[in-house]
Amino acid sequence: MALKAGDQAPDFKLYSSELKEVSLSDYRGKKLVLQFFPMAFTGVCTTQLCTMRDSFGFYEGMDAAVLGISVDSPFTLAKFKEDQFYQFPLLSDFNKEMSQAYDAFYEEFAFNLKGVSKRSAFVINEEGKIVYAEVLESAGDLPDFDAIKKIIEG
Repeated sequence: MALKAGDQAPDFKLYSSELKEVSLSDYRGKKLVLQFFPMAFTGVCTTQLCTMRDSFGFYEGMDAAVLGISVDSPFTLAKFKEDQFYQFPLLSDFNKEMSQAYDAFYEEFAFNLKGVSKRSAFVINEEGKIVYAEVLESAGDLPDFDAIKKIIEG
């Protein structure tokens, strides 16, 4: 069943591109923007995360944290982060548990790749509740960045 505004955000513990364990509870008391993306180094995924990179000052100014999440390994994500100068952590959902918990998961993706994150955006409030949820069926679509900003502004 799809997560929606008002639902408690599923907890997670994932490793970042810096090989540090990151959990939802680390962000208690802050707004958090989760950006799921199918694969590092692909065109639309790069656009999605570069949009967040280029407006990072806005999120930082609103005391909101940003996380990018995909099923890529932490090592792939570290290179992607370095190449694109992302200021926020990229988390590896290599075991696909978080993508499934957030119902942001393709059983089968392009090129017969199985178990890939769907492009999605979630905003979680200071108490760990989802206040915005957008899961895109088409990997060619981008999240509604204006709607995310409006939610963050409150």
